[in-house]
Amino acid sequence: MSPRNAPRPAAVYGVDIGKNIFHVVGLDSGGEPIQRARFRRDSLLQFFERAAPAIVGMESCAGSQWIARRLHALGHKVRLIPAQFVKPYVKSNKSDIIDAEAIAEAATRPTMRFAAIKSEEQADLQALHRVRDQMIGTRTRLINQMQAFCLEYGIALRQGAGLFKLDLPLVLDDASNDLSPAMRKLLTDLFADLRRLEQRIDDVTREIAAIADREDVARRLMTIPGIGALGATALLAAVGNGRQFRKARDLAAWLGLVPREHSTGGKQKLLGISKRGNRYVRKLLVHGARSCFRHLDRARDRLGSWLDGLQSRMHPNKAVVALAAKMARIVWVVLTKPGALYERRDPAFA
Repeated sequence: MSPRNAPRPAAVYGVDIGKNIFHVVGLDSGGEPIQRARFRRDSLLQFFERAAPAIVGMESCAGSQWIARRLHALGHKVRLIPAQFVKPYVKSNKSDIIDAEAIAEAATRPTMRFAAIKSEEQADLQALHRVRDQMIGTRTRLINQMQAFCLEYGIALRQGAGLFKLDLPLVLDDASNDLSPAMRKLLTDLFADLRRLEQRIDDVTREIAAIADREDVARRLMTIPGIGALGATALLAAVGNGRQFRKARDLAAWLGLVPREHSTGGKQKLLGISKRGNRYVRKLLVHGARSCFRHLDRARDRLGSWLDGLQSRMHPNKAVVALAAKMARIVWVVLTKPGALYERRDPAFA
């Protein structure tokens, strides 16, 4: 083949990810599609091993993080794009190849927002948090089911997990109530399941706390009011070093803690918080802010006067969310500045 007829190398690849089948579209430096291919999982990495280093765009989804780490190790520049930002680039009908072409085009946009590539440590830590959160949800469902079973037999137990665990053994030991033998046995087995589940939750919680004690960044994050071992490690798993955000407000916006905007005609209209981004981390920050709002020593912490002013002019729930957004901004400072930590009188955190 003469040099004139040699295929042009692709500058950008778009990869549409599947479980076993992957579709790849290559664009040249001018954005013109020059290559369309279909690979199985075992041959995708072989293709990129032979390809010259290029920009590789993929939708941020399950499985994309592992592929992104592997392609990054091969010398490619990987860009993970949230799926909702790819949708506008899909032209006309939908197919896997059209999706891959849209991903490649979106990856070249200078204003596009990309998701950060997580390290294996971040993925492991995030998995711990997700398993713990799933088990807590299972515990709640189990308690609610047992309470409903008891109510079917005319036994109303007190609300709350702690009170339930005190009351149910008394109900099971009380032979004078209307529980049938079959229901009494079923509740005994379910209560044993609950105890095993709580033991597993405690084990995972201790494992997360041990990781927080080992990590210097996590210890510095825990100096921020309202952030403990769970919040610090969840932030590390989700955000990493925080350098994908240009400023502190970007992190708060990514977590959905800033107002939505619907402005037109020169009239600004702000709505409730956007609730976008990582829902789990946002929940931890809001719960931490609520605890801080109620228990922070406002006379000793510089946040105290700010909270007093906030509380005097808005509903407490709004003040809690505003505090969570401020905590997110402080988190960004701690993550991006080596050795930084929260100090009660440090003007950098004003």
